[in-house]
This record gives sequence, C-alpha cells and structure tokens, in this order.
Amino acid sequence: MKIILIIVVVLVLWSVWGYFGSRVEQAQYTVIRSAKGYEVRTYPAHIVAQTTVTGVYRDAMNQGFRIVAGYIFGGNARKESIAMTAPVTQQELSTSQRIAMTAPVFVGMKGDTHTISFGMPSTYTMETLPTPTDSRVTLVTVSEKTYAVMKFSWYRTDARVKAKQSALIQALQRDSVEVIGNPQYAGYNAPWTPPWMMRNEVMIEVKS
Repeated sequence: MKIILIIVVVLVLWSVWGYFGSRVEQAQYTVIRSAKGYEVRTYPAHIVAQTTVTGVYRDAMNQGFRIVAGYIFGGNARKESIAMTAPVTQQELSTSQRIAMTAPVFVGMKGDTHTISFGMPSTYTMETLPTPTDSRVTLVTVSEKTYAVMKFSWYRTDARVKAKQSALIQALQRDSVEVIGNPQYAGYNAPWTPPWMMRNEVMIEVKS
C-alpha cells in the first residue's frame, strides 16, 4: 500500500511539474474547419529563429534544437534570454529544395535535410530581436499560411511521426485537399513532460 501511495504522489508531482513547465506562449491560429482525423488552421504571419541540419530524423531534431536553443538562451549580440514559445517545429526537406529565408540558401546536397524552427514571442519584431551570434541561426518572417493538422499524444518517436504524417496525407487525399508543402512535426512540451500530457502534431501546408 505504501508503494502505491508513493507512486501516486510521484505521478501527481510529475504532472504538476509538466503542467507548469509547458506554460509558454503558444502559436496563434484560427481553425477554419474540422474533418475526420484532422483540422484545417490558418496561422498569421510570424517570426521564427531557425536552422538547417542534415542527418537522420532524431539526430537532426536534437542537433537543430540545441543550435536554436543556444540563440534564445543568450547566444546573441545582446546576450539576451528570449522566452520559449510552443511549438518547436521540424520539417524534412528534399535534397534540392530551396528554403525561403531573408536571403536564399540552398540546403545540403545529400542525406536527409531538416529545418528546426522556434517561434519568437509576439512582443518582438525583426527590428527588436537580437542578432544571432551563431551563423547557423537565421531569423525568418513566415507569411500567413493554412495547414492541415493532426494531433497525437504520448512520446514522439521517428516511427510514430512518420506514421502520423502518412495518415494525414492519406486523409487529405481522401478529402481531395490540395497539398502545397512538406509534412512538419510540431512539439509543444518540454522533454520532462509526462507522456499523457504531451501534445504533438503533424501538419502540412494546404491550399486555402
């Protein structure tokens, strides 16, 4: 009985920790419509700090996260800490795809290429954000876009993300929704968040 009580207390404390650890500014969006298995949202224009890395999915995600996190944790010209926002997004690109940045950049010519992006707090503009000291980090204004989004919970794994992305694409094909972008993953929680509280999404840009 004592062991059960300890487990319950630990789970409650873990849940409280996860709740407060995930209370950050979240990306704003408007739900246009809901469909079977997904919803269609419009996201307004916003600023992200992003980097492009090459490697397998998990390694690329971890590497890209560390690079951009370095920027918001003081790796900038003002040594200023910038508040985290949610979600952090990851997008896998084809090996020859061009990424729209403040200046055109071509991604690597071999291997899996990914962009990892952190949304910047809405209180900042391009003029007020500090300049990154790491040349691998770029500040980008993302124009208003429409996405189809599928949610899932529990821990993110490479296989689960790929399966959810495939399921979303199949659902869009079923509903004759025109896809105009590549699948992305969006994570809303800190790594220590209890799995039952985790919010994960796969999303893909569609024609509005």
